Amino acid sequence: MIPDTVVLDIETKNSFADVGGRDRIDRLEVSLVGVYSYNEGRYLAFKDTELANLETFLKNAGLIIGFSINRFDIPVLAKHFKFDLWKINRLDLLDEIETSAGQRIGLDLLAQANLGVGKTNHGLEAIKFYKEGRWKELEEYCLNDVKITKDLYELAKSRGHLIVPERNTGNRLEVKLAFSEFIFPQTLF
Repeated sequence: MIPDTVVLDIETKNSFADVGGRDRIDRLEVSLVGVYSYNEGRYLAFKDTELANLETFLKNAGLIIGFSINRFDIPVLAKHFKFDLWKINRLDLLDEIETSAGQRIGLDLLAQANLGVGKTNHGLEAIKFYKEGRWKELEEYCLNDVKITKDLYELAKSRGHLIVPERNTGNRLEVKLAFSEFIFPQTLF
């Protein structure tokens, strides 16, 4: 079986304000995980009650692509699995931009500058959707972020750069991004 390349985004049931700050990321709880599978060519969503299915799915991944996954998604999600999620190769678009440009940027601004589209909602709305049981809206929001991340990754891979608005001046920087080919381990587990 060829290892899958997966674009991933998570939503949480609570916020940093709810758990006492960013240094308590381990207290955040997953509400929904959205993914795009390159092997399957489709988007999938896993509710908090389906994390065992997500674990099985991710065991076939050779690369996880995301936006701020090293600082947010993976630390929140990893505690739910029996295998070491950190052993899967990761490509974090935000880390790549920060390394190349020396600054961070939000997904919404990055999408607007490169794709001409923005996010559909704010992350705190995702928590509200969960609390109100509005699963369809939560799934649409999460999968839209997955699509934006996938489109940014593919754009950067095809043209070798992304446009990043400079924080202080608003000038548009062309940030070179050269994604190396990842070598998939024979076995991770």
